[in-house]
Amino acid sequence: MDRLTPEQRRKNMRHVRNKDSEIELKLRHALWQAGFRYRKNVREIFGCPDIVFKELKIAVFCDSEFWHGYDWENRKEDFKSRQDFWIPKIEGNIKRDLEVNEHLKSEGWTVLRFFGKEIKKDVHACVKKIADTIADKKNRRTLSDDLYEI
Repeated sequence: MDRLTPEQRRKNMRHVRNKDSEIELKLRHALWQAGFRYRKNVREIFGCPDIVFKELKIAVFCDSEFWHGYDWENRKEDFKSRQDFWIPKIEGNIKRDLEVNEHLKSEGWTVLRFFGKEIKKDVHACVKKIADTIADKKNRRTLSDDLYEI
C-alpha cells in the first residue's frame, strides 16, 4: 500500500529527471572543463545515452543507484512496501540496461556506465576513464589508418 495519495505520488514522480540530473551535469561539466566536447541525450542512438562522442562511437550513461539497481542482490530486500511493483520494475531496468549495452556493442560502440556514487565521489576518475577510452579509440583509429597507407 502506498503511503502517498495518487496526487502526491504523481507530483514526486514528475520531479524525477531523466536528463540533466545532478550527476549528469557534474560529469558533463568536468568533461567540458577538461576540454572534451560531446553531444548529450542523443535520441537517434539506441538507449539515448547521456553523453556521446559520436565519431569515436563512445556512449556514456550516468545511472542513479535506485533506478538502475546498484548492489541489487543486497538492496532488493530493502523494499518494504509494494515489492510486487518495485522489484520487477528495477529488475526490468537492469535487464534493459544490459540489452542496451549489448545492442550498442554489436554496432561497434564502447559503452561506459557510471553510478551516481562514482561521479559524486571522484568525478575526475570518471573523466580519466572516459579520457583513456577516447585516447585508446583515437590510437586504434590512427593505427588502422597507418595500415591502409602501407
